[in-house]
Amino acid sequence: MTETLPSFEDTTDFDNADRGFLGSLAPGVVRADDGRVIWDNDAYAFLNADCPNTAHPSLWRQGQLASRQGLYEVTEGIYQVRGLDLSNMTLVEGEHGVIVIDPLISVETAAAALALYKEHRGDRPVTGVIYTHSHGDHFGGVRGVLPHGTEDGIPILAPAGFLEHAVSENVYAGNAMGRRASYMYGVGLPTAPDGQIGVGLGQATSTGTISLIPPTVDITETGQEETVDGVRIVFQLTPGTEAPAEMNFLFPDHRALCLAENATHNMHNVLTLRGAVVRDSRIWAHYLDEAIEYFHGKYDVAFASHHWPTWGHDDVVAFLEEQRDLYAYMHDQTLRLLNEGYTGTEIAERIELPPALRKAWHARGYYGSLSHNTKAIYQRYLGWYDGNPAHLWEHPPTQLAQRYVEAVGGPADALAKARAYAEDGDLRFAATLLNHLVFADPDNQEAKDTLAGVYQRLGYGAENATWRNFYLRGAQELRQGVTGEVVDLANPEMVMALTVPMLLDSIAIAIDGPRAWDDELVIDLVLTDGPTAAGARYRLTLHNGALTHREATAPPRAPAGLTLILGKAQLLGLLAGKGVDDLGIGTEGDPTLITRLLAHRSKPDRNFPIITP
Repeated sequence: MTETLPSFEDTTDFDNADRGFLGSLAPGVVRADDGRVIWDNDAYAFLNADCPNTAHPSLWRQGQLASRQGLYEVTEGIYQVRGLDLSNMTLVEGEHGVIVIDPLISVETAAAALALYKEHRGDRPVTGVIYTHSHGDHFGGVRGVLPHGTEDGIPILAPAGFLEHAVSENVYAGNAMGRRASYMYGVGLPTAPDGQIGVGLGQATSTGTISLIPPTVDITETGQEETVDGVRIVFQLTPGTEAPAEMNFLFPDHRALCLAENATHNMHNVLTLRGAVVRDSRIWAHYLDEAIEYFHGKYDVAFASHHWPTWGHDDVVAFLEEQRDLYAYMHDQTLRLLNEGYTGTEIAERIELPPALRKAWHARGYYGSLSHNTKAIYQRYLGWYDGNPAHLWEHPPTQLAQRYVEAVGGPADALAKARAYAEDGDLRFAATLLNHLVFADPDNQEAKDTLAGVYQRLGYGAENATWRNFYLRGAQELRQGVTGEVVDLANPEMVMALTVPMLLDSIAIAIDGPRAWDDELVIDLVLTDGPTAAGARYRLTLHNGALTHREATAPPRAPAGLTLILGKAQLLGLLAGKGVDDLGIGTEGDPTLITRLLAHRSKPDRNFPIITP
């Protein structure tokens, strides 16, 4: 199909992105205490030029908008710092200080954002914090606005379920997500016209210190009203939309509506390329529709956790209607085609947005894409299998690749055919054939270099920023090899926020099953601290290579081989490799059992291969 782009002559987004500008951080660089640069927005100055042939013009335009940096007035009493991290920090002035909404990813960028606000608005203390949802770019920098020892008595508001979802995402599949996230965000790529030019939702992720202060006020229902530092706030819960725990909210006295990350100036992800639980685009559309009606007539401006605000009640309604229709259309048309027998990949090739949505810049696939979102919706309902018996028991990648290469006549013929497809402009099949060749013969540098060139061309032509980053990151690794750039998301406050069952799950996930097949043991943990955990007993059972656990609510029928009497910090110490005696843990039974159990843990490679076997 012919690509349809909105009018580049429309400057509304640029006008809105610049509106209310008060000043910027100069230079736009944030450093850690050790001098390491953890954020550099000035590196995107090249976006001020015309789009080169190494980038999609629409994505270049999005980068120009998203790279604007500084403090902006949204409306009287509400301000945003944009361009100092992937997300925005919003600040609402109260009677005695300022309420911070979404304190960015890193402590250092959050502190810099607050300092920029104070430079222009005065030295107000932080009198409240709101987390719009459970993703790390909306809470990780909280210690930059509430340093240790300053949080007492400060209300921290979040949607119900926030804490569980905020920490669990980084535990169960965190290693794999972290590796893939380095591709998604273009970590290690040069910030340049032929490299990383943003991620669509913002420019990049900061790489500083991540923190977490647990919420003190849960928002449990739509219509709940809270007053923080004299500021009235009315909430709408939107669980299962862009995040498992998320909420929109209205400042009625400011006539301003916060849309969290439920409506931003791009098509969002139904399933992120880094991996996550598939989101529900049906319920996403439902809650946007509910917001249109629930808050109707009560605001003059809407702002979100990314990008720039939208002013004018009618313009906000039109924006929300199109965002609602975007997610509803993707959902319903995927289900229609699914029920006609089409597979996810077939649906992704057939589906086309309505003309009105194709003409809306905020519906463009800069972060999510129509292609991978429809496949995600298919996955949500039918899973990985498309019903074709040939796909039920295929060989794994290396063995499959060896057979493909043999079938086309060997490595030399495979390389020649791939180059011919690339020269004819069929980059997609050239990449498929070359990928088989690389997996069949990982030492074939000529094949790697050729595939890298194909990936580079695909990246330069991608409107979706995360596709671009995946392609260019893949090209980089084919040429240079894997580099150690995966960010470790663990930090003491994040780990301490894990519940005991979550910590036990983290042990179970790490057990090397075959290594533990022939071992059997039972360990009880008796907790000595925590608001609800003190006195709780958890029974761990290793049997047939599987570690299961349950809370023992009644006296056990049989004694454990070992009982550990410990606090949560001591449990974390055990998991970190410290000994029972070193931690002063009380024991009953055989203390070697815990050593035996933990010896069965495996440690995954944080830089496991993706594009080579």
